[in-house]
Amino acid sequence: MSIWAKLYRYESWTTSYRNVAGLFPPKQLERSAAADYKLGETGITIPEGMLVTIPIYAIHRNPEEFPEPEKFDPDRFTPEKRAQRDPYAYFPFGVGPRSCVGIRFGLMGIKMCLAYVIANFQIKRCPETKVPLEFITFTGMLEPKEVKIALERRKDIPFMQEV
Repeated sequence: MSIWAKLYRYESWTTSYRNVAGLFPPKQLERSAAADYKLGETGITIPEGMLVTIPIYAIHRNPEEFPEPEKFDPDRFTPEKRAQRDPYAYFPFGVGPRSCVGIRFGLMGIKMCLAYVIANFQIKRCPETKVPLEFITFTGMLEPKEVKIALERRKDIPFMQEV
């Protein structure tokens, strides 16, 4: 069985990736209003053409959908848990017909890169590793200021044993 076939069987890779993408969505969504839209009985109207920003970062931290939203908990992204949740509670790459067409390709690329790194290196904190990460603000992208880690070359390959 190929390394890729073995990795593909690890559901934890996908749930972990989804958790990270939820905690640190790569981009905010912006849409232009196609027509005037009245927000219920608030007295607020969004005029046609107005740019509307959808705060994905804040939506993903809704404690009603994600208890302890700051906690890394990949189990909240199992297929069973995802089926119980509102589909609009989690959308780091958009949702519906305008969602990112490259998400599956991107996930495959991330798995391949991580497989290479994990197969060849142990990832460790170093004295310069900042916990928690600091982010650049006001760019429209959630981008860390810097990520410093230590890599130690492996002598074994952890996932080459039978799954």
